Amino acid sequence: MDSNPSILSHVSVGTNNFEQAVAFYDRVLPTLGCQRLMEHPGAVAYGKQYPEFWVGTPIDEQPATVGNGTHIGFIAPTKEAVHAFYEAALAAGGKDDGAPGGRPAYGEPYYGCFVRDPDGHKIEAAFWDEQLESHQ
Repeated sequence: MDSNPSILSHVSVGTNNFEQAVAFYDRVLPTLGCQRLMEHPGAVAYGKQYPEFWVGTPIDEQPATVGNGTHIGFIAPTKEAVHAFYEAALAAGGKDDGAPGGRPAYGEPYYGCFVRDPDGHKIEAAFWDEQLESHQ
């Protein structure tokens, strides 16, 4: 049986400024316990054990674009990690798209934040408080 709990192999986002994007994610993803795991010309992969999140220049050499209605949600181990992610993202050139906090519409246990990376991709860090979930 496979021990990888993910349902996805990986997710990739394109960038029009590779160095800026890598510098951004190098600062932001360690707040969630992620690190750079693989590098190829024009692409870098991050994860805890597996290369699950890739940043790179589009393979077709066309400009990278942002998907309307798409975002990447990262798991935060604590509420404090949500704040660290948010603060690191803003300090690294990201834009606020939803400050850290609860979102009752998502469920009482949810606590997260949303930011836009320098290319405009929407990313999220979310902590799911299982203690609150068990009391519902």
